[in-house]
Amino acid sequence: MSADTAAAPLAALAADRVDHRFKGLPPEAYGLTVGELAARRLNLFTDGFTTPVLALSAERLAHNLGLMETYATRHGLAFAPHGKTSMAPQLFWRQLRHGAWGITLAVPHQVRVAREFGVDRIFLANELVDAAALRWIAAELAGDPEFRFVCYVDSVRGVELMDAALGGSARPLDVVVELAAGEGARTGVRTEAECAAVADAVAATTTLRLVGVAGYEGEVPDADPERVRAWLRRLTALAAAFDGAGRFRGVDEIVVSAGGSAWFDAVADVFAEIPELSLPVLKLLRSGAYVSHDDGHYRKLTPFTRVPEEGALHPAFRLWAQVVSRPSGEQAFANAGKRDAAYDLDLPLAQVVRRDGVERPADGVEVTGLSDQHTWLRTGSGADLAVGDWLGMGLSHPCTSFDKWQLIPLVEADGTVVEYVRTFF
Repeated sequence: MSADTAAAPLAALAADRVDHRFKGLPPEAYGLTVGELAARRLNLFTDGFTTPVLALSAERLAHNLGLMETYATRHGLAFAPHGKTSMAPQLFWRQLRHGAWGITLAVPHQVRVAREFGVDRIFLANELVDAAALRWIAAELAGDPEFRFVCYVDSVRGVELMDAALGGSARPLDVVVELAAGEGARTGVRTEAECAAVADAVAATTTLRLVGVAGYEGEVPDADPERVRAWLRRLTALAAAFDGAGRFRGVDEIVVSAGGSAWFDAVADVFAEIPELSLPVLKLLRSGAYVSHDDGHYRKLTPFTRVPEEGALHPAFRLWAQVVSRPSGEQAFANAGKRDAAYDLDLPLAQVVRRDGVERPADGVEVTGLSDQHTWLRTGSGADLAVGDWLGMGLSHPCTSFDKWQLIPLVEADGTVVEYVRTFF
């Protein structure tokens, strides 16, 4: 990847000044550059950080990056983790240095962010028919022979719109036909016959080049291992059928891509079954939530619960809030809310309480709701919770945790902040 290209914009992140844009940082940090602040190695708990503040565990992040690199290598998979999870170029580059083939993204803005930070392999797991965005991507392809971009197509009409926008492009844009996960699922072509029609439409253009097939098994209706594997076998059979029909002309490899964060074990199993085709196959996994994992949705769904011998991801986020009100023995309120915590899938999970430098389990404390800036807490008879305590909470759903914070402290186990991760949503 273009590490040299990324160096300057990454350095610019460290040169940015700390100010009112960034939540939870010590007031004394204002005016320092982010790099200067990181160099001070402040302690999250004793050096003036204000609540609420979201912390990302340095050790757990490193563990998760290493585990997925090992997993992909063991199963012969290329890996393009979904960047929409974090939208953090610093984390993109950690993923790339841990063996990622490239970065998956979903919309043109995200592509612009990745390109600004030197990412030169991008898989857009979405249809793209916006003419202005297509012309910009064509210019990026024309200006950088190392840039590789692949996106979905799922309709003849979409192919026509892309072709019209890309007329005169110097390089064809690589596309994969998206196979829908079933009736009533999200995007994607519903039948193999329609897939062939879309492929024919691509072949009739000079602006597009068919390089493979893809889809998202997380949308399989009533998903279970059997249904997910059945759909994945449809996807791999489609790749083989396209290859047998000579549809992959002028390419060096055939792209077959799937893999959210809930079924990548099934993807690994079925992709291992792909027969020998006329060209090498790029088996591209796209799981993204692993980078921070979580304490809710993905903790329950991760395939590592089904294959424990492969290892285990570690939840890396903890949201710290302060108890600001204790109106009764059964109720308390902390100063974090919907602006700070993921809540679209599950409420935060009360984990630990800190008082006077001592941390202990949050026994008898339960999060029952979130207002914009308050956490509603139910406290049992044995709960030792007082105004002023710091409450550490686990979160569910990484994608809606990252997006609430522009600058996230990366914290070692003893509370030392070693870096600040910038997001771009």
